[in-house]
This record gives sequence, C-alpha cells and structure tokens, in this order.
Amino acid sequence: MYRPCISALLAGILGFIGVTQAVGREVCRPALAVTEVKFSKWRLPSMERRWTAVVSVDASRCALNSGGYFEIGFARQKENAIELEFREQFIWLPPSVAVSVDFWADEAVESYWVDNVAPCTCRD
Repeated sequence: MYRPCISALLAGILGFIGVTQAVGREVCRPALAVTEVKFSKWRLPSMERRWTAVVSVDASRCALNSGGYFEIGFARQKENAIELEFREQFIWLPPSVAVSVDFWADEAVESYWVDNVAPCTCRD
C-alpha cells in the first residue's frame, strides 16, 4: 500500500527538481542606452513635434545578435491636462537603432526610460 505512494512521491520530487533547474537558467538581455535625444520644432500643418533618439545596443551577452522587442516609457506633460505615462514598442538591433515618437505642439516629454527588453539566448 505504501509502495505506490512512495513511488508517486519520488516521481513528483524528481519532476519538481527538473522544472526548478529549467526555470533557474540565466536570462540574458542586451544592454540598451538612450543617446542623442532631440525634440524637433513644430511641423506645419499638423503642429506636431517629433521626439527622436538613438538607442545603442550592447548584445555581447546574447548568443545571436538578431534583435528583439523593447519599449520606451514616456511621462508626457500637456497644457491643461494631467500628466500621462505611456509606452511605445520598438525593435532593437545591434549596434544601434533610431527611434521616434510624435507629440502635439502643447505636449512635452518630462521623462523617458527603457522598459520590457525582450530576453535573448545567453552566450555559453
């Protein structure tokens, strides 16, 4: 009567150890840095301004330098409105990628940050 229970318990423990090792593997991500940030003047007739930047990509920890998704988060200020946070998705590619986001004439970027960088396969 106890043998089937012990066998099931032992199988469960071995399965749990295998899952723990798979989950415990190192996750690698490229190092991204935002540089060369610019905010254009108004463009007629739309009265929009364009925020541009270069994102440098250090993918030396990744096995393949193929690329992946990342987001840039923005805290936007607007005349006569509350501050708003939002994110825009881009694709990283080594060694760098140019990104841009359009804003209305009465909006400004209070701050920005790199967020949700997709993991890559680690270099052995």
